[in-house]
Amino acid sequence: MNPVLGWTLAALLVAAAWRQYGWQGVLFALTVVVFWLLLQFNRSIRVMKNASHEPVGRVGSAVMLHSKLKPGVTLLQVITLTKSLGRKVSDKPERYEWADDAGSRVLMTFEKGRCTAWELQRPDDAG
Repeated sequence: MNPVLGWTLAALLVAAAWRQYGWQGVLFALTVVVFWLLLQFNRSIRVMKNASHEPVGRVGSAVMLHSKLKPGVTLLQVITLTKSLGRKVSDKPERYEWADDAGSRVLMTFEKGRCTAWELQRPDDAG
């Protein structure tokens, strides 16, 4: 979810709760917002815990990962797909890669936390 949209909805919830129920409504609305934030934090922790059991930058099939990608996915969504943290290739632009046992690899570029480009690189078959 877009953070601006999320915080706007949270502010509208608090305002509507204040208008309808006064300070008790505000207290309830803030409780709902904090619960939502805890759910998001718990999701992030669970994804990172699952990724910690796999080697960095490894994926079962780079070709399958390449076929599942789409513009705008977050790094957290990619880590959920791969079940592995990506190997950081560069900082500017922010690039990560995942490779499989066959030598194929997916190189992804992120801007503002979202994937903007990716490419599949296969090993040379001229051996």
